[in-house]
Amino acid sequence: MCGMPQQPPVRSSPTRPRRPDASMSLITNVMDHSLDDGYAEAAARKTSEGGGGLPKTLRAKLGLAVGLVLTALVVTVGAAQAHHAAPVVAKERTELIDRVDSETASADKLQTTVDKLRDDVSAQQRAALKQSGGSAQADLVGLLSGATAVHGPGVKLVVNDAKEASTGGDGTNPRETSGFSDTGRVRDRDMQRVVNGLWASGAEAVSINGQRLTSLSAIRAAGDAILVDNRPLVPPYTVLAVGDGERLSTRFQDSADGLYLHALEQNYGIRATISTEGDVRLPAAPSVIVRTAQPTTEKTEKGTS
Repeated sequence: MCGMPQQPPVRSSPTRPRRPDASMSLITNVMDHSLDDGYAEAAARKTSEGGGGLPKTLRAKLGLAVGLVLTALVVTVGAAQAHHAAPVVAKERTELIDRVDSETASADKLQTTVDKLRDDVSAQQRAALKQSGGSAQADLVGLLSGATAVHGPGVKLVVNDAKEASTGGDGTNPRETSGFSDTGRVRDRDMQRVVNGLWASGAEAVSINGQRLTSLSAIRAAGDAILVDNRPLVPPYTVLAVGDGERLSTRFQDSADGLYLHALEQNYGIRATISTEGDVRLPAAPSVIVRTAQPTTEKTEKGTS
């Protein structure tokens, strides 16, 4: 029986897999032979000749010893100089501290003298006011100028920073950091509007944190502090105003400045409370600035000789 001739199966011999980096032969060669043959040969020759390690000749050993001695000498001299200069530096520091303390004490003494002279001038001015005209006129002039202490019915307005501004968010004092937003703090311009609103609403005398205000008082800012006549104040700011308590409170809250303060409460969390008081006491202004003055004429009798 004859059939179709069978084809022998084709057996393919297994081929060696191609290296993935076969196309990067140059880079492969550099990585496999990172050290040039010439360098490798020089290193091997130096090792066989004993060129590595410590110097072998006497001259080289002496040079190394001299270098080590010089290094130790420099270090020793530097340490000795630092040790010798330490008492001198400490002495200079102590003298500087003593000088600062002495100058501070001198400045405090001068400030005490200035305060005493200022009080004397204020007393002389108040005495001059009492001597000019009648008693009622003198009292009115003293009240309007802030030269005399006053008391009577009025209002008490307490303005404070927002709670978030008081804690600074992370428990720190926001007035000691420069990155805190100023929206939650009471600013000098806010206190200016509050005081002007009280004056416009009928206040007869106003003070902030015990600092009496006059028509010449200035409310300014220095950094994060509010200054009244160049004296720094800290929150909360207690504003006392002498006047008709109920009427003064109502007129202020309905005024543009009162609505401005209410907007600060609603938008920025600034805290403000106002209350009527039966008797508020305001001190006299620390100093009254005289802009104009006229000498008084006194009638004298001329004697005959």
